[in-house]
Amino acid sequence: MRYPVGFGPLFLLGERVTQVGNLRHKMDSGSAADRVRAIAEQAAIDHGLELVHAEIAGPEGRPVVRVFIDKPGGVTHEDCSGVSTQIGTVLDVEDFIHAAYTLEVSSPGIERGLYKLADYQRFAGSAAKLKTRTLIGNQRNFRGRIVGVEDQVVGFEDRTSGRVAIPFDSIVKANLEVDVESEFRHAREREAIDRDLINKNRR
Repeated sequence: MRYPVGFGPLFLLGERVTQVGNLRHKMDSGSAADRVRAIAEQAAIDHGLELVHAEIAGPEGRPVVRVFIDKPGGVTHEDCSGVSTQIGTVLDVEDFIHAAYTLEVSSPGIERGLYKLADYQRFAGSAAKLKTRTLIGNQRNFRGRIVGVEDQVVGFEDRTSGRVAIPFDSIVKANLEVDVESEFRHAREREAIDRDLINKNRR
């Protein structure tokens, strides 16, 4: 089955166990996360996919390697399985995660995260919510629409404050947001068009 971009189930594709306490391959959390991103990026490229994000989460003794991939038309179970196999094989060979870990590979979901500056350019005009590290106009949480990007600053039309300029480096978390009202309106418009077509065909 094929899933549209931003849609699809979470595929949990296995738990891989490494030797605990193998200090020869031990990395600090920062360099381990960087290496995971590099491995995931190469796996995505090899399978003709976009790497949306990769991270190491969870407790130190039971980490979760989480990878989000996407492509036009949506990712399939086969895409996730292929990427998971490639990433898992490299992680097992390099053995720098010094604990049993779970590898999760999935689509980013309907409310995909925004991690790179290019994400804000790509999804300009889309509904989103974001949180900043510091106050911007007495506010840290924003909901509204992405206007665009200029230099390293994200233009954002906030529901409460109106147009604001948010430095990209100040954003700690952001994701697209489903505009339920807009979706219902579009659904009603499609239904009206379908009814008109049916009525015309009956004449």
